[in-house]
Amino acid sequence: MEWLNFGAALTAFFASHAVPALPWVKTRAQARLGRAGYGAVFGSISLIVLVWVIVAAGQAPYVEIWPHYPWMRWVANIVMPVALLLLVLAIAAPNPLSFGGRSTGFDPEQPGLAGAMRHPLLWALFLWSAAHLLVNGDLAHGILFAAFAIFCLIGMSMLDRRRRRDLGQAEWHRLAARTSNLPRPWRILPALSWARLCLWAALWAAILAAHPHLIGVSPLP
Repeated sequence: MEWLNFGAALTAFFASHAVPALPWVKTRAQARLGRAGYGAVFGSISLIVLVWVIVAAGQAPYVEIWPHYPWMRWVANIVMPVALLLLVLAIAAPNPLSFGGRSTGFDPEQPGLAGAMRHPLLWALFLWSAAHLLVNGDLAHGILFAAFAIFCLIGMSMLDRRRRRDLGQAEWHRLAARTSNLPRPWRILPALSWARLCLWAALWAAILAAHPHLIGVSPLP
C-alpha cells in the first residue's frame, strides 16, 4: 500500500506540472482565473503535491541501494547553500526566458543572473535534488530525487521551446544571445546584492533549524 501511495504521489507531482504546461490548458485557466489567480492556484497545488510525494517517500518500505557515509553530508552541506543562493537570486529577478523571474527590466546586453544560467531556479532545484539523492540511499528516495533531477534537466529545454513559441524565434534569440543553459558561475557576481545575501543567510539558517522538526533528521554533518 505504501508503494502504491508513493507511485500515486509521484505521478500526481509530474502530472501537476505537465498538464498546466499545455498551451490550451494554461490559456483557458488564465482566462478564468487571471494570471495572478492562475499562479496562486498552480503554486498551491504544486506545494500540496510536493509535500505529499515527500511524505509518501518517507513512508515507503526502506530498501537500501547504497550505504550512508559521513562525507556525503559534507557534500550536501556544501551544495545546498549554493542551491539556496541561486533560488534567492532568481526569484523576481529580470528574466523573461524562464519561470520565477519577471519580464520587465531585462537588458539582453547585461542579462545579470540569466547570463550565468538561463534557468537558475531549475539549476537550484537540480542541485537540491542531487544533494538529497546522495544522502538518501534507499530505493524510494533514490527514485524521488533522481526523477526530480532528470525533470529539472529536461525542463530547461522544454522551457526554451515554450519561450521560443511564445516570443517568436527572432525575439527569443535577441533576448537569449548572452545567456546559456550551461552554468557560467563567474557571471553570478553582478546579480549579488546585500539584501539578497542577507535573505539567503536567513533562509539557510531557518532551514537548518527547521529540518530536524519537519523532516526528522538533522542535515548537519
